[in-house]
Formats: sequence, C-alpha cells, structure tokens
Amino acid sequence: MKFDDASGAGPGGTGGPGAPRLAVITCAVLEAEIEHFAANLPHVIHIENMEQGLHNEPRRLTERVQAAIDHVELSTDAEAIALGYGLCSRGVEGLTTRRARLVITRAHDCITLLLGSRQRYAEYVAEHPGTYWYSPGWNKHHLPPGPQRYDALRREYLAKYGEDNADYLMQTEQSWFENYDRATYVDLTIGATDADVQYTQACADWLGWQFDHQHGDADLLRSLLEGRWDDDRFLVIEPGQTFTASGDDRIVRAIDAPTPKADAP
Repeated sequence: MKFDDASGAGPGGTGGPGAPRLAVITCAVLEAEIEHFAANLPHVIHIENMEQGLHNEPRRLTERVQAAIDHVELSTDAEAIALGYGLCSRGVEGLTTRRARLVITRAHDCITLLLGSRQRYAEYVAEHPGTYWYSPGWNKHHLPPGPQRYDALRREYLAKYGEDNADYLMQTEQSWFENYDRATYVDLTIGATDADVQYTQACADWLGWQFDHQHGDADLLRSLLEGRWDDDRFLVIEPGQTFTASGDDRIVRAIDAPTPKADAP
C-alpha cells in the first residue's frame, strides 16, 4: 500500500501536470509491476493490493473491491480510481463510485495487461487455445498446475478425507488439465527470475505440455497508471455508473448503477 501527499503530478512526473490524483486497486498478481511503474508518479497517492483468487468467486470479488473503493473515497482525495483488473469472470460488474471516476482496462483478465493489448491476447489464444498462463505474480501468489500443486493438494485431501477420497479428488483435479496443452510464461522483467522461468518449464514438462516464454509490453499498464486513458483501451465511468460485459471485442461498457433500495419503514 502506498500513500503520497501529492496533489497531482509535479515536475518530472511522467503522468503530466494534468493527471488526476489517482488511487489504484489491484489484484496481487500485478502488485510488483504496479508498484514499480507507480514509484515515480507523484499523482498516484494510494495503492491497495487485493488477494489473488477472487475471480474464482466473482460475487466475492465485487464485494471486496467495492469495499476497497468505498474506503478510498472516504480516506483519500483521489479524483480517479484505476483498477488492476480485467472483466475477471464478470466480478467487476456492479462496481461504482460516489465521487471519483473509475477506470478499467478493456481486458478479460490481467494477462492482457502484461501482454500489452487485448489484440495480442486474442491472437495468441486463437493460435494456442489450450494455453495456461504463468507469470511472476501468478507463480508467487498461487500454486499453478505442476508437481508442487499436485503434492500440496494431495497432502491436504489425505488429511481431510482419507486415501480413497483423496485419490478420487486428485483424479477430478487432474481432469480439467486436459483442456490445456501449453504453459506460457509472460513477464515485464519485473519480479521475473531465471528460476521462475525454469519452474514454469518444469511444470510444462511434468504435465506433458508445450512451454513458451512471451515477453510482455508495459505500455498498457503504464498508460493505466499515467492517466493516458484513450477509449480504445480503457473505459472510464462517472460516479453513479458501473461496468457490464459488452459481449464484443471492447469487453466492457458503461451502464447506470442500480439505485440502492430504500430501507423498509
């Protein structure tokens, strides 16, 4: 978490003098990259990292991120809040603000922010539909498919359910891996190590998948933090609006947020 008393981007701040006072709420998967690129941006006055994995429970993601938004609006003078999220299993739908603008990247998930564009993401997935993504943040904050995940889950299931049930649960766990055939590691060099790349390669070998290493493009993430929010890459909504899936290649669109129901007398 980062606080700064700056009232805007001053001399030397790459966000420019017109950049709004900005708070950032992000999935921990992007924590290192966002902390790195925000370090020299005086207009970024607050960064809040949310636990990884909330996209697996979209309603919980909505609740947790909305609580963080409410906290930012009460405790800071941020003029805009940038989200280090994509649509993320539609967990950002329903998020809204009372006074600050809310900004999101037109992306399905955080991998687009690492690759640099949704077009690059779409092209890669179209060519390699069985891709499971690895990154410095993914590898740090959860156990991706591979031998360590298998061993950890098996120990957990044995302790909770006994050997027969553990075997069945592990078969179920392994069955969804059949949808994948490629482990692709993507990074912006920040937080990336040779050991991390080798770990991903070892996971691919263990699973019988192909391995690929994609070098990302930081411009999309830097644009999010610097306030360069063109409509092609970002959606900026006003207080009282929210996000919803657009159902096309623009990913998200703005709608009016539901009016809170009045308490019954």
